[in-house]
Amino acid sequence: INACKTCGEGEQALQLFGVMAQSKVELTTITFNTAISICEEGGQWEKALQLFGIMAQSEVERCTTTFNAAISSCEKLGRWEKALQLFSIMARCEVRSDTIACSIVISACKNGGAWEKALELLGVMEQGMAEPNIILCNTAMSACEKSGKW
Repeated sequence: INACKTCGEGEQALQLFGVMAQSKVELTTITFNTAISICEEGGQWEKALQLFGIMAQSEVERCTTTFNAAISSCEKLGRWEKALQLFSIMARCEVRSDTIACSIVISACKNGGAWEKALELLGVMEQGMAEPNIILCNTAMSACEKSGKW
């Protein structure tokens, strides 16, 4: 699957993933992460979330990379509410969020005009969720500017 992804053959990789699932081949976190990442890169946020849900149902461990790819798939297509929902699930599942996850969610809020949520997330990060950096601060400020609140 990863070889197909690397060669730019995302659709073939997803077809192979489907064949593997139907053949009862054990699908791992890495396999799911690759498939979700392909969906994210291809703008298929609903498919990415479907795979994310199958992981939970199949009791396959979801890690930071899994959440980041799923959140990013929502962010790229302006689904900031869904990105926030996944970020909340990440915390409930006790999966450690990182600066990447926070950045993606803040960016999603910025793009969706949800400047209050962007600032709220930045505040939560300061409580130890992840290390705030200049990029995150700039993204949050940009959310305010974009909404005319700066």
